[in-house]
Amino acid sequence: MMIYRLLAMNIDGTILQSNGKLHKSVKEAVEYVQSKGVMVTLVTSRNFAFAKRMAKALKLQTMVIAHHGAFIASSSDQAIFVKRIDEQIVQDIIRFLETFSCHIRIVHEKYSVSNVPLKNSIVTRAVIDTNSFSTYHHQFVKNLGEYVEEEQIHPTHIEIDFPDQKVAKEVKIALQNMFYEIDLYLYDNQLIILPNGVSKLTGLLYFCEKQKISLNETVAIGSDIDDLDFIEAAGLGVAMGNAPIAVRKAADWVTRSNNEHGVSYMVREHFRKQQPISFLEKINSIKKSSI
Repeated sequence: MMIYRLLAMNIDGTILQSNGKLHKSVKEAVEYVQSKGVMVTLVTSRNFAFAKRMAKALKLQTMVIAHHGAFIASSSDQAIFVKRIDEQIVQDIIRFLETFSCHIRIVHEKYSVSNVPLKNSIVTRAVIDTNSFSTYHHQFVKNLGEYVEEEQIHPTHIEIDFPDQKVAKEVKIALQNMFYEIDLYLYDNQLIILPNGVSKLTGLLYFCEKQKISLNETVAIGSDIDDLDFIEAAGLGVAMGNAPIAVRKAADWVTRSNNEHGVSYMVREHFRKQQPISFLEKINSIKKSSI
């Protein structure tokens, strides 16, 4: 029987229900897994402030993998890994994107900036986490190109939504030919721009290396297309019942949907027979000493 030492979970569509709420069954499942000495982390495209809030709600003691794998930390001021897009490249990309009809969002671990037009030239919205007193700013500017030149933004990634998928594909090809320093991923009408060599899988690999855990000892559970690589690479790749067909086909096991307590069901099926890690390590030590 394979021993699993790490449970890595996506957030949206996985631990969160369709209404955006965290059900108590997920908290209970995580508590159960951790009681067995299994480490639990989050692997998400969300910003670190949001991921940290989810980690706190689940009482996780480990660092989390946020920003599509570009930012790994237990606190925003003490990142153990961060990779950003060069400032000049950001400026060039934004100038190019502004020639198209699209919604651009530049993401940093402490704030994001968007080109959504509002009545005022600059409007700032802040989301405040009353439990940790952390603030994540969502700022909207009228001229994004001028703003990034003035502020010298150094983001982890850029998200672009297009009204037409054909245009999104054309932009992706154009940017691939213009810049070798970035990786691009197209999901329907949304284009994600990441620093070269960054993904949820690379984030998980870095995390595992730091914790001295092999991928074979990892259970990865997700629900989105961008979860596909780390689901395929994990020792046990689990897809939520609400995941796209491609993700479900690639997984080793498919659990129930996020609205049907899929995380809790998976934990009961795969961790109930596993002895606590401390006990297993003790047995292994005894076996080695007797050889």
